[in-house]
Amino acid sequence: MDGDEGQIPGSTPHRRRLRWTDGLRRLGNATLDFVYPPICSGCGVVVARHGGVCPACWSRLRLIERPYCEVLGLPFTHDLGRGILSADAIADPPVFDRLRSVAIHDGIARNLVHALKYRDRTDLAVMMAEWMIRAGDGEVARSEAIVAVPLHAFRLWGRRYNQSAELARTIARLSGKPFLATALLRTRRTRQQVGLGKAARHDNVQGAFSVPEAQRPAIFGRRLILVDDVYTTGATVSAATRALKRAGATEVTVLTFARAVTGLI
Repeated sequence: MDGDEGQIPGSTPHRRRLRWTDGLRRLGNATLDFVYPPICSGCGVVVARHGGVCPACWSRLRLIERPYCEVLGLPFTHDLGRGILSADAIADPPVFDRLRSVAIHDGIARNLVHALKYRDRTDLAVMMAEWMIRAGDGEVARSEAIVAVPLHAFRLWGRRYNQSAELARTIARLSGKPFLATALLRTRRTRQQVGLGKAARHDNVQGAFSVPEAQRPAIFGRRLILVDDVYTTGATVSAATRALKRAGATEVTVLTFARAVTGLI
């Protein structure tokens, strides 16, 4: 064979190429850090690496850790034992199987969501997706596919991208799960949910989602992760879950970056 062609891994030319490639990668990263220094995603101060937050912002992030309601992911102030449900989950069980979120929707968590959603900070999706996989407490690994809460085509045209799809696509890539980008559609244009009460939110999105006939085989019999950026009243993810379960999904775990909490139990 001519030259290095056919060299097996571990041979001297192969190791030389690996060292050369690694050196170029390190040089490229160093150049990027020089031109665009890594800054805190929360406040903008310089940090050690891209896609991180400084200690001050991290300390203000209200992470949702156990103990929490096994269904609604609602944090408890006291550990009541594994498997305990909140009063809301008992009195009004959701249509989805469980909800998991990274943090309470205030302060830096709200800032990160707004930056991703309204300020074109799609670069935040990797960091946020990594945290969401951790917050999923093994549910992403158990799942068989990832689905995002979709935007209506008209709103997607105006915003140019769907922040929930950015998160879902990144979660799928990091976890090695398939991302079903066209399995769930928003077939009816709805009003913005911001400013609506709980009942109005549910009425607004009722029947707004559907699974195309051609996509039903990808949904039927599968455990799904449904990704959204924020959980508020649950109206949107509940309407989306109904569409997925009508198409035959066996389980739907809702995974969000942030969730609204009016009071701790």
